[in-house]
Amino acid sequence: MSIDAALRPDTAPTSAATAPVPREPRLPWIAGRAPARPAPGAAFHSVSAATAALLGLVAIGALIHEPVLIPPLAASAALVHCAPALPLAQPRSVIGGHLLGAAAGYAVAAVAAHGSAWAAALAAGVTLALTTLARTPHSPACATAVVIVLQAPAPGRFVPLLFGATVLLVLTAFAASRIRRAAPRYPAYWW
Repeated sequence: MSIDAALRPDTAPTSAATAPVPREPRLPWIAGRAPARPAPGAAFHSVSAATAALLGLVAIGALIHEPVLIPPLAASAALVHCAPALPLAQPRSVIGGHLLGAAAGYAVAAVAAHGSAWAAALAAGVTLALTTLARTPHSPACATAVVIVLQAPAPGRFVPLLFGATVLLVLTAFAASRIRRAAPRYPAYWW
């Protein structure tokens, strides 16, 4: 064996019993470490289930004349339907994270000026700390705190709607994971 072949094991001769080793791309940083693209059927299933859940929230909001769909819930829907195995997508994190975000948002709004970008940033940071300590990581919950500080919704209506909407998102993800046979089962854990 030559020195050149010893330095490059992918060019070593192969026997009939072993398969050739695939070569690494010349520029591996271009290839990235992103997950494989989902199958078209799986992608369609996830996207349509998330869209149906969000349309359901809009319909509920129209019926009760209250906006139920807020941007953090759209982000939560994307997580639970398109990345159901992540800790951020589990029911504990979705429901508990948003409720902690609401609590942080209202607490910061009580001591700071409503509509202040500084207070909104502080509320997001407090939410991140609370969700980390409570083992309920859910990044959209930080946005819930920001929405509360910037828009000052009435807690008596907002918090029950937020709770109901997060429960609905979790239940639709649960149902969607049972409809398609090859879909990953959601949730990985409830609490």
